[in-house]
Amino acid sequence: AMADPSSFASPACCLTRHLHLRCRADFGARALRGTAALTARAEREALRCLVLDTRDVQVFKVTVNGQDAQFAFGEKHSFKGTPLEITFPNELRRGQEAIVEISFESSPQSSALQWFTPEQTSGKKHPFLFSQCQAIHCRAIFPCQDTPAVKLTYYAEISVPKELVALMSANRDGEAPDPEDSTHKIYRFSQNVPIPCYLFALVVGALESRKIGPRTLVWAEKELVDKSAYEFSEAEAMLKTAEDLAGPYVWGQYDLLVLPPSFPYGGMENPCLTFVTPTLLVSITVMKVIAHEISHSWTGNLVTNKTWEHFWLNEGHTVYLERRIGGRLFGEQFRNFQALGGWRELQNTINTLGDKNPVTNLIINLDEVDPDVAYSSVPYEKGFALLFYLEQLLGGPDVFIGFLKAYVQKFAYKSIVTEDWKKFLYSYFKDKVDILDKVDWNSWFHAPGMPPVKPTYDMTLSNACVALSQRWVQAKESDLGSFSSADLKEMSSHQLIEFLALLLLEAPLPLSHVQRMQEVYDFNAINNSEIRFRWLRLCIRSKWEAAIPLALKMATDQGRMKFTRPLFRDLYSFDKSRDLAVKTFLEHRASMHPVTSMLVGKDLKQDQ
Repeated sequence: AMADPSSFASPACCLTRHLHLRCRADFGARALRGTAALTARAEREALRCLVLDTRDVQVFKVTVNGQDAQFAFGEKHSFKGTPLEITFPNELRRGQEAIVEISFESSPQSSALQWFTPEQTSGKKHPFLFSQCQAIHCRAIFPCQDTPAVKLTYYAEISVPKELVALMSANRDGEAPDPEDSTHKIYRFSQNVPIPCYLFALVVGALESRKIGPRTLVWAEKELVDKSAYEFSEAEAMLKTAEDLAGPYVWGQYDLLVLPPSFPYGGMENPCLTFVTPTLLVSITVMKVIAHEISHSWTGNLVTNKTWEHFWLNEGHTVYLERRIGGRLFGEQFRNFQALGGWRELQNTINTLGDKNPVTNLIINLDEVDPDVAYSSVPYEKGFALLFYLEQLLGGPDVFIGFLKAYVQKFAYKSIVTEDWKKFLYSYFKDKVDILDKVDWNSWFHAPGMPPVKPTYDMTLSNACVALSQRWVQAKESDLGSFSSADLKEMSSHQLIEFLALLLLEAPLPLSHVQRMQEVYDFNAINNSEIRFRWLRLCIRSKWEAAIPLALKMATDQGRMKFTRPLFRDLYSFDKSRDLAVKTFLEHRASMHPVTSMLVGKDLKQDQ
């Protein structure tokens, strides 16, 4: 079996199959403490030990089937953490199960958790906690086999201050007063579909809910809950479309949770409870992110990459499904427009990372590479481009969705690598092997930079964006009078985003051009986060000093890495704002999400 370079666990020797977690959220100490009882099954004869992943976690005691067991920590690794080796009192026969119960406490510096004081929340009265385990941070909460090769079910009992609500990536199973502490109550959760550890999730806060569909509640702080319910009202229609494309939804509930602005991603596909950024509430891309997270219920959560080197299996297929949902709801021209936008996003990423950079390969090598540092749009957009190219090669969307549905059915509840996917592709299209053999698989999988082939895209909705961006690129000073607000009259918000994205692929515009653009289009007045982000980057790249405070504000008012990292990078590259960017980062560092602060620190050369 392929070893996972990002984990110390050896699932080939011993497999954890179920977790019973009992713990308490201590906001004073910024710690989760309790017991994690793992049901472990020996995968070979005469098994004497179990190695688990940990990172900055204290362990007080370990029992195996109720008997005290010896345990020891190995050598600490910079980002993988520290292996925990547990010695069984008696050896296990192959196939025999044991319950390994670990008393643990997470660190206040846990890379998986962000703790908020009441002042940092919308309501200002109560503290807040959320977890983000993908890719390898579950080990920073409790000891586990933190590899996507292993899937387990879980049951959890979480004690929290009684004025707060706890939610998890599981179905809710009731609540009761905490018998040991009258100021706390215990929330119970059950996840009966086996999941990889990176989908373990917990949130605790003053949360309220609104029902927006037969299987969907929206959860948020009181200040945001009604707005959120309105913005996410299409969730059920999208779920039905996704079921039609990919097969039945097996997870029961599909709830949405709006997090504080420092949440590092647009969304996170935690089962039964998608986490989303509040930046979506001022964005037209709300549908895109929800369609993406819903799609993960099949590709990623049901069929999972076996190691993070094959992350494209999760993300390429999910982007493909997300865009198929968009095509169903808004038409095929819209799907092609989104697909081409993705190709340009890939060009942008490869311009930033460099076209010889090995992290731009579709399948990457993560030996001694932190998955958080390797993370980019490549697995999403190069992965999508491969699937879109294959769709066109193999007979179109209707033919290809048949493959996708069969693929999900074949590998549901399993973890796989690219070779498994490719073998299944060949067996499904066994009458088209001659076509498949013409694909340059080696370049698609193992070459850096842009893909070897560009798929074809319907240009209907892109043409207006290309035409207007080219007018600005080619305009001389004397042509600036020819632009007016009427240029945008026929364009949708999606097309505005694309117009700005196209300009970001070009050399920086002269300062006079962006100043004129502000005069005629008044982009500063637009709150839509996707438009504002690209507009501010354009201004900083053209060295417009008036945009510096606006860009710094956007980089720090929210913490979505897609926005925060490029804004900080551009501010750092502009000599007039470099020192201020570093100073602002250092002031905000303590209240930033731990992963965001680590990555922005690297970008600004401030990593300790």
